[in-house]
Amino acid sequence: MDISGVAALHHLIVAGGLVFLAASIYQSYKIKEFIPAVYRSRWTVINALMGFFVVGYTAEFFAGDRSCLGLAGYMVGLVYLGGAVFVFLVMRMSRLAMRQIRLDAHKITRMHEELREAYESTIEGWGRALELRDRETEGHTQRVCAMTLALAAKFEFTPGQLRYIKFGALLHDIGKMAVPDAVLMNDGPLSESDREVMRRHPEYARQMLEGVDFLRPALDIPYCHHERWDGTGYPRGLQGEAIPLAARIFAVVDVWDALAHERRYHKPWSAADICSHIQSGSGSRFDPQVVARFMELDLCQAEQGGCVVPGDWTAGQPLAGPVG
Repeated sequence: MDISGVAALHHLIVAGGLVFLAASIYQSYKIKEFIPAVYRSRWTVINALMGFFVVGYTAEFFAGDRSCLGLAGYMVGLVYLGGAVFVFLVMRMSRLAMRQIRLDAHKITRMHEELREAYESTIEGWGRALELRDRETEGHTQRVCAMTLALAAKFEFTPGQLRYIKFGALLHDIGKMAVPDAVLMNDGPLSESDREVMRRHPEYARQMLEGVDFLRPALDIPYCHHERWDGTGYPRGLQGEAIPLAARIFAVVDVWDALAHERRYHKPWSAADICSHIQSGSGSRFDPQVVARFMELDLCQAEQGGCVVPGDWTAGQPLAGPVG
């Protein structure tokens, strides 16, 4: 092979290295799509290093004339080519790996959402099961849930916290599952011993729910909705802001619904009478701030609305801790 042929082969080897390096830079650019914005500056440094090698390859390409022959010239070109192929393969595998990671992340997210939906359906089923024990309160759970969310929306809760408020409202009477039917279904006035049994249902709710990690943050309403602002409630006699806010909100809503619908022991009250009754309990039975916000509600709309958490609670919204 003459000198010109040797130089041409040297050019070809280095040109191949340039092609693979260019492909590596393209792979690096595509990988940036999978990298969080906070880490992209580091990837820019990697691109800069590859740009430096492009300059080196280009210099070697133009240096490969008749004066740059022999074994040394070929060795340099082959080293450049091998390095470029190695970098390309690493970048290609990294891109494929990140693409698979993203696909797996999407699958995990979808499975997580399906699991949350299954949890929610189960909780709603429990709420309906509670109502089956007492036909008189049919629809009560869904009504108080919807109105509680409408009232809670007037406070600074996150979507994750509202989700737990919804669960708490749906399960507010779950402790009554442990109350004997003879007490729960009693048409007449309760004896003192029966009252004592009935007053235990918040404690029963705590025992049922606190062992379930997913539902522990929803415990505020089932456990505390019979506490009173002045400290005369039960089961712990909490006072003022020591009572979780979610429970203070629900306490007002629960009284509204109980008085607005017919029960064995009373006919439905008018909206004006109920509002007057709730306002009279402001500062004693109820949190004054909650009562004030409750009076701002469009009561008909709040009562008929669905028990749906406002906002997109699945889009990057972490599940909140206890709300209180």
